[in-house]
Amino acid sequence: MRGKKLLTGLMMLSAVLGLAQTKAKPKQNLNTDDLPDLVPNEREALYYKITDIPQPADSVAEAGSMAVMPDGRLVVGTRRGEVYFATGHDAPIPQPQWKLFAKGQTEIFGIAPKTNNQIYIVQQSEITRLTDTRGTGRADLFESVSAPWGWSGEHEYTFGSCGFDRDGAIWTTHCLTGSYTSENKFRGWAFRHFEDGRSEPMCSGLRSPSGVAFNRDGEAFYTENQGPWNGACALKHLKPKGFMGHPIGNVWYPLAPNMGPRPAEPTNSQDSRYYLDAERIPQLVLAAVIFPYKKMGQCATAIMPDNSAGKFGPFSGQLFVADYTLSMVMRADMEKVKGVYQGACFPFRSGFSTGIIGGTLTPKGQIFVGGSKRGWPVRGLKETALQRLEWTGVVPFEVLTMHVTPDGFELHFTQPVDVAKAQDVKAYTLETYTHHYHSAYGSPELETLDHEIKAATVSADGLTVRLVVDHLVRGHIHELHLPGVRNRQGEPLLHDAAYYTLNQIPNP
Repeated sequence: MRGKKLLTGLMMLSAVLGLAQTKAKPKQNLNTDDLPDLVPNEREALYYKITDIPQPADSVAEAGSMAVMPDGRLVVGTRRGEVYFATGHDAPIPQPQWKLFAKGQTEIFGIAPKTNNQIYIVQQSEITRLTDTRGTGRADLFESVSAPWGWSGEHEYTFGSCGFDRDGAIWTTHCLTGSYTSENKFRGWAFRHFEDGRSEPMCSGLRSPSGVAFNRDGEAFYTENQGPWNGACALKHLKPKGFMGHPIGNVWYPLAPNMGPRPAEPTNSQDSRYYLDAERIPQLVLAAVIFPYKKMGQCATAIMPDNSAGKFGPFSGQLFVADYTLSMVMRADMEKVKGVYQGACFPFRSGFSTGIIGGTLTPKGQIFVGGSKRGWPVRGLKETALQRLEWTGVVPFEVLTMHVTPDGFELHFTQPVDVAKAQDVKAYTLETYTHHYHSAYGSPELETLDHEIKAATVSADGLTVRLVVDHLVRGHIHELHLPGVRNRQGEPLLHDAAYYTLNQIPNP
């Protein structure tokens, strides 16, 4: 019986994906009677399809960054220092035409297109402007724009924004030496750089940063990875003059007078907590979204804002975050409470073929991701891959947003819920926990506590549920599961988990 159900589900999956290109209007529902027998990747594929993109034939294209040119071409920078342009990458059956634009650079982990003939790349030693002055499709002018940081090559990765901020600057984040020390200038810092060569330090306290991107309000965020002073991977706000939490790089404050005084040292004890030290260290910026270790990611990388105005589905304005180790893409939605960013992360799409490093979400509503498994173990076992993720046109039943209230949370859904099931408090479970803030590597979950859902109220349209809980815990992750919630067709959520990082509790 199970095999028959799985076969039925797979046939339905093939039908959905085959018809996706002809659907003009989004459909709200599928006949999902057999979906519980499908593995997670197969259920996710009903809504978001992964397509392999043929890579350049003459290259081992370990994609480290990518962006979209003004004329719609895809530009890809590789770990091996090449820059390629592609056309045909967005066709229903992709057969891209690749054009080598430049080579001989060093691990390109950021690309900012300027014009159709000029791009800025972030490589490990500098920001470089590449220009095709002759119109041949190949860069012939290479200009060093900015290099205020030191670099020796020992795990000292530098990542850059795939675009410019509202002031016309590129942001960069600089990994510590070997991820542990700051032996070269400004390792463990974030900068921004202007086209005329000016640069300025923006934040200290980074450890092993990866992607950099801007939210809908134009503010910069980066992904941080588990290790010393970081209990789990996280999405952090690069607040100007902020301290991200790792103190080893603070030796460079004398070279950064615009940053103000050097932050006080963290407490560094078994009882240390991020939110408690933030009360004593005003520069310390709390993580906006923490990705609980292994429950979500293990090595967060590219940040991909959804600015597609609905072409990628119902999550417009949210951030999608890739994970290298688990070869997957997560979803994050944030809000500001008392001036501090915080919010929830959700599982989104697994099943990619290699470790994801670079990625972009295009104006057409397609995610392109790529990378390699060189360096660390990953779930996807291909040496390299370039893949496209796109919406099939069918709306998944998901928690769209999770916002905190003075006494609980307000959940918005992508489809109306079954009122009787959604207002049953037994349809939900809530657990809270936090992490050490110390110099040891990572942290287990601490101070775990199960909470009572006291009330669940459903809005008239069925799209909103307001939960009242016994109490909220500042500084803790609130892990919510919704196993009993169904939509009006009786279908379960595609993902019934949400993880809210609670930095501040709003006033009543």
